Amino acid sequence: MKAVQYVEHGRPVEVRDIAVPEPGPGQVLLKVTAAGVCHYDLFVMDRPMAEFGLTGPLTLGHEAAGTVAMLGDGVTGFDAGDPVVVYGPWGCGTCHACAQGKENYCTRATKLGIRPPGLGAPGAIAEYLLVDDPRHLVPIGDLDPVKTAPLTDAGLTPYHAIKRSLHKLYAGSTAVVLGAGGLGHIGVQLLRALSPAQVIALDVTEDKLDLARHCGAHLAIRSDDRAAGIIREATDGLGAQLVLDFAGVQPTVDLAVQCAAMDGDLTIVGIGGGVLSVGFGLLPYECSVSTPYWGSRPELIELIELARQGAVSAHVEEYGLADAPAVYDRLHHGRIKGRAVILPGR
Repeated sequence: MKAVQYVEHGRPVEVRDIAVPEPGPGQVLLKVTAAGVCHYDLFVMDRPMAEFGLTGPLTLGHEAAGTVAMLGDGVTGFDAGDPVVVYGPWGCGTCHACAQGKENYCTRATKLGIRPPGLGAPGAIAEYLLVDDPRHLVPIGDLDPVKTAPLTDAGLTPYHAIKRSLHKLYAGSTAVVLGAGGLGHIGVQLLRALSPAQVIALDVTEDKLDLARHCGAHLAIRSDDRAAGIIREATDGLGAQLVLDFAGVQPTVDLAVQCAAMDGDLTIVGIGGGVLSVGFGLLPYECSVSTPYWGSRPELIELIELARQGAVSAHVEEYGLADAPAVYDRLHHGRIKGRAVILPGR
């Protein structure tokens, strides 16, 4: 089969021929229909393989939709041909966090060497994907797999981040979305679907601001030195009860502090390397700061149901496997609108 792989630090991804994996006991083989391309892939490739415990080529891709191709011994509950998406942050399945479906916060994954697909285990930007356990599959029925695949991260991550702050998003409150890209444009939709808050989106490019408006943002403005003042004016000087930073670079982290209200939540989702100083007097009173990671299995099931209801949908750009090197270059230069999705069958 063909697969898109990170082969060596400093080199572009390569489309390579590798063997089709065979499912062992308890495993499931998927024929991949669609696989999302994420900034976290660039984060991995920007560092030597040894930093991530990698010793050889890694098939990329942690956002996957596909159909069941083959079941390993002992697997029940699924049949060949079933359309599914894959829950990505695999855990041990037995620790306290995993017992609640919070495998994104598994306390034993590192010790046991359990890695997500595309981030240690072979990933989804390939013709087939081996899934470690059927509990990591979520049926999607007749949903469009191309638009549903990105929901497994670009949707699940903002859903998890927003749910934990919903109690602060009352009528008359404000939520700010910094970065209207792959995660941010879905975050805007989720805020509109789940809360009565005023939603303000910021980005540095007009096409992404247009996307934010299309997704329901009440106000979409340039992320520049005037932005904090505009947000303060739009909130009667109070600031935002929730600030979601989907970029995480230093300018957006600094802006997030200027936008936050007293007793607000400042949530850094992006992995841009920005640093936030926390201490008395450095933030608004009782402002909480968090750095959530991905989301839980129950939350993915809930998100798929929201997609089924039409409350959320990923804006996608479609590509074939052969396009992957160019797609990662476009992603690196910020030229993807919404989420890039690879279709191995194209």
